[in-house]
Amino acid sequence: MKIFTYVLLFLAIALIVFNITMLDFNNLLEGDSFVALIGIVASFCAVLILLIFRMSKSIEEKFKNQ
Repeated sequence: MKIFTYVLLFLAIALIVFNITMLDFNNLLEGDSFVALIGIVASFCAVLILLIFRMSKSIEEKFKNQ
């Protein structure tokens, strides 16, 4: 499970980087730039959720060992 979450984290970060390259800073809210912004926000949310999941699993393991 640990490796799977790290792979998902890597993919989400790769999507953020890819979507940043798709941005047109002159027209952020038009066409492909808007889609890229949505992709960046969604990938950022996925990263946060995966980090929270990893933290909760580490806390769970600590309580199991006590």
